[in-house]
Amino acid sequence: MPRSIFMGRVPGPGEPLWLAEDRAWALALLEVEADACGDCGQPRSETADEKNEFAYTAELMRCHACAASAREVRRYQDKGGQMDGLQIHIEKRH
Repeated sequence: MPRSIFMGRVPGPGEPLWLAEDRAWALALLEVEADACGDCGQPRSETADEKNEFAYTAELMRCHACAASAREVRRYQDKGGQMDGLQIHIEKRH
């Protein structure tokens, strides 16, 4: 079975970029992403089921990129800055 471009196939000259298999993989990914909780990333179809109320464990961790963003936002707000439409660009120092 030929690999799909979605899975790493490099199309040769005259070959189509997307095969039926590529479209199937892409549509499957869209389904998975649409079902993912925006906060934890787990599938809502499972996490919203009452039988799974105590089926998960959680561990606290700190995202240092998000922490840097929050500090910068707090500094900006403390100086009277307005948040309307503001977006945050995060970049790792080298």
